[in-house]
Amino acid sequence: MEFNLSGFSTENTELETKGPFKVLILGGGPTGLSAALYAARAELNPVVMTGMQLGGQVAITHIVENYPGFPEGVEGPKLTELFREQAERFGAVLEYDTAVEVDFSERPFRVKGYNAEYLAESVIIATGANPRYLQVPGEQELTGRGVSYCGTCDGWFFKGKDVVVVGGGDSAIEEGLFLTRYATSVTVIHRRDELRAGAILQRRAFANPKMKFIWDTVVKEVKGEDKVNGVVLENIKTGETYEHETDGVFIFIGHIPNTQMFEGVLDMEDGTLDVNRRMETKIPGVFAAGEAADNHFKQVITSAGMGAAAAMQANKWLEEVQDDEAVTA
Repeated sequence: MEFNLSGFSTENTELETKGPFKVLILGGGPTGLSAALYAARAELNPVVMTGMQLGGQVAITHIVENYPGFPEGVEGPKLTELFREQAERFGAVLEYDTAVEVDFSERPFRVKGYNAEYLAESVIIATGANPRYLQVPGEQELTGRGVSYCGTCDGWFFKGKDVVVVGGGDSAIEEGLFLTRYATSVTVIHRRDELRAGAILQRRAFANPKMKFIWDTVVKEVKGEDKVNGVVLENIKTGETYEHETDGVFIFIGHIPNTQMFEGVLDMEDGTLDVNRRMETKIPGVFAAGEAADNHFKQVITSAGMGAAAAMQANKWLEEVQDDEAVTA
């Protein structure tokens, strides 16, 4: 798709115009819903464009054990629902639409979705991130036929089967442990010789008799025709390649920020939006938070905190702009 300098497509599509709103939030995950809660309590009447999936990545996480207030852990979908209920209780409005183009060249800012065009005095970008792909032969072709990026979503389909999990961080081990509920065996394939997951998760994984580990190894190809039947592995230290039989491949090797629509409009590095300590981008009135602007922590609690901070700063900025406009009127 072709973009002009403002970031808006040169294509013309007739859409309903909504707004202008004081605060428009792009994204309905923990970042966006936390921003909505704080903006709503400040009586800014925020509107949230939820994106394709309310709750973002946490909505497809089996259980979250490190979010304060839930000593026994909380299921990801339940935490999403609580976020939504609390934000709506104070007046946040959710629009089940996805932002596809932006024009930040003047206020009110313009954001185009699939269903409507939205006008806003300020914007909080909370678009999160999507799973990173292996980009190996067979991965794309067999996605949905044995290749998955969500154990919670697809684990049930692998009852009594052998699966592999690619990755060594918290997500990989959490999802691997979840998959042991269904699978006969879960083999973790990791390019290093030790896991990056937290200590508690590691202890659980090593103690689980269904979990196995292949170290210093990467997946070079996913094998199968109508469904996955194996993977080609390479030991990165010895260079040895061999086939490993499996019924499923679950990939958890990180995420890529959903910031493509802001290229040429906002500053970013490796896809992560540049913000200062106040969650401000280079354009006054445009803020960014969560995994769209965080390439380090990437936790539910830090994303929620960044969303709250962005909303607080948006409120302060709107007050300052209003005061300035009153003086010059």
